[in-house]
Amino acid sequence: MATSKLKAAILIVSDTAFKDPSTDESGIKLENVFSDQANTWEVKYTLIIPDDVNAIQQHISQCCDDEADYINFIITTGGTGFAVKDRTPEAVKPMIDREAPGLVYAMLAASLAKTQFAMMSRPVAGIRKKTLILTVPGSPKGAVENLEAVIKQLPHACMQAAGVDSRTLHAGGIKKLEQEAGLTSQPKADHHHHHHGHGPGHSHGLSGHTIPKAHTKPRDLPISNDPRAGPTSRHRQSPYQMFSVEDATRLIIEHTPSPVPVRMPVDGALVGHVLAEDILAREAVPAYRASIVDGYAITVSSEGPSTKGTFAVASVSHATPGQVPTLEPGTIARITTGAPLPPGATSVVMVEDTVLSSMTEDGHEEEIVEILTDEVRPDENVRQVGSDIKYGETVLRKGDEISAVGGELGLLASVGIPEVTVFEKPIVGVMSTGDEVVEHGRPGDLRLGEVRDCNRPTIMAAIRGWGFDVVDLGIAKDTPGALEQALRDAMRKVSVIVTTGGVSMGELDLLKPTIERSLGGTIHFGRVSMKPGKPTTFATVPFKNNAGDPETRLIFSLPGNPASAVVTSHLFLLPSLHQACGISPAGLPQAVVVLDHEFGLDKVRAEYHRAMVVSKADGLLHASSTGGQRSSRVGSLKGANALLCLPAGDGMLAKGERVKALIMGRLLGQQ
Repeated sequence: MATSKLKAAILIVSDTAFKDPSTDESGIKLENVFSDQANTWEVKYTLIIPDDVNAIQQHISQCCDDEADYINFIITTGGTGFAVKDRTPEAVKPMIDREAPGLVYAMLAASLAKTQFAMMSRPVAGIRKKTLILTVPGSPKGAVENLEAVIKQLPHACMQAAGVDSRTLHAGGIKKLEQEAGLTSQPKADHHHHHHGHGPGHSHGLSGHTIPKAHTKPRDLPISNDPRAGPTSRHRQSPYQMFSVEDATRLIIEHTPSPVPVRMPVDGALVGHVLAEDILAREAVPAYRASIVDGYAITVSSEGPSTKGTFAVASVSHATPGQVPTLEPGTIARITTGAPLPPGATSVVMVEDTVLSSMTEDGHEEEIVEILTDEVRPDENVRQVGSDIKYGETVLRKGDEISAVGGELGLLASVGIPEVTVFEKPIVGVMSTGDEVVEHGRPGDLRLGEVRDCNRPTIMAAIRGWGFDVVDLGIAKDTPGALEQALRDAMRKVSVIVTTGGVSMGELDLLKPTIERSLGGTIHFGRVSMKPGKPTTFATVPFKNNAGDPETRLIFSLPGNPASAVVTSHLFLLPSLHQACGISPAGLPQAVVVLDHEFGLDKVRAEYHRAMVVSKADGLLHASSTGGQRSSRVGSLKGANALLCLPAGDGMLAKGERVKALIMGRLLGQQ
């Protein structure tokens, strides 16, 4: 036996208990089972988490993935039934490296001996790295029964999972192992009188019974190839459900984290951000009565004398800050456009309605000016306080985007707003994968099998063009450990990771298994019914930031072929980035275009055809193909500013027909 205690963690999966911990009964009862084995076990913590796949996977990953400080045994209680919200098996199964069906069988056999309803449980057991994981029902009675059925065998299993030498562990034979575990051997004949084979106290595989073997392999969740399996043991076709583009986009929006508000100063860096608050004017615009023409400030009264005649010029008011003297009766003041009216002035007469009568002795200023009209009215040529924007008025609303046109930025500046709350933009990292991929600028000729990396610079340029910061994550090699480490390093730098390559069905396509098996991520879709881009993959991975707070990282694993990578980045990555920073509607703008020639249709998949769209003299948008659409053909990207949405079907779309197009770039003018 081990000289130090084994560490256990209890995860209580329950939305109800998460909201009100006092409703939980399973946690304390499971702790009591471990207390009865206090010489062997130490419960490091008991934690209540919501009935959510990402939450379960995140906490399991935290328990297992730190090689220096891991939990030996995790037991989850709850979420193993048939209810719609019961998702614990779906959360745990993709995280398991090696399954332990014997433990599942032992638990079910023990429970079935007491109630036939035990068959309604869907337990999962297995090993992730050095940690044994077991799921049990949420009812206190069922949870205890299941744990008690296997707890005496668990130390042996945990020590083996931790790497203790099996030869040493088994040195005394089976009887010694049973004695150490507190088990009593029974004659083989006795087993014929037990219900369902093994009783709760028997070590699995040692009693003479053959464990039942299923003839099919049903899966709660599809899971990718195990990289350790040989090529002949791998899937011959993808285990992932085929999603439509619409359903795939819906999943992306559903699993993209909500926008996060941040404070930013009002300057050029604000462009492209979306306001997270309504903005009220802190000042009126204009803040003072101002002239809208060059001329002379005068005092006009309906009962007073006519404005026609000669007047002494008492002062000058420029559009510069400073003290403006009061206008005395019978005098006028020279004033420039935008300058404040002197106190006492009511109107401004245009300079065109005056003539200069005399200058001062030094010849530098006007002394006497004659006004030629008596039709000037009160408030004429005067912009009143708040006539543009009133104090306290809502000038911009939550959800408004600060555009590069500049109007919104100018508006904020004009009403004295020094900083605003906006939604933070996600930082995106772009990574290429594959031993065959080399830097595009590497000098010298390519060796046989090498390809220059055009995907990374292309996608990074698109992301910058969308207005987001992007990090170059380089090229990851086709080895499980190297890819996992590259992704872990990336998650510390960026919130969204874009990879290209490694998502098809080849022996070296490691992204899906690395995400599922090594990072504890959830693959929400692994195939899309589209052309090009069928193997596009979207996943979320639980991540703990430097402050220890749980976060979610998004991974978009795009196909390696250049055209596929570009098309899928526009179709799937862009809507997620828009969703994450509050831009609505998310994704590419749409337009209806006229086909300039006939287009063939794919019989099975909807096609997103690279096209050049121009505006012609008839006032309509016209589309023509950029040429051969093979997914590996880089040339099909040249000049493409739109994706034509062609439905699956037989035959052709004729010249002149109208289809929906997604606009990727600047529309060209009439040709």
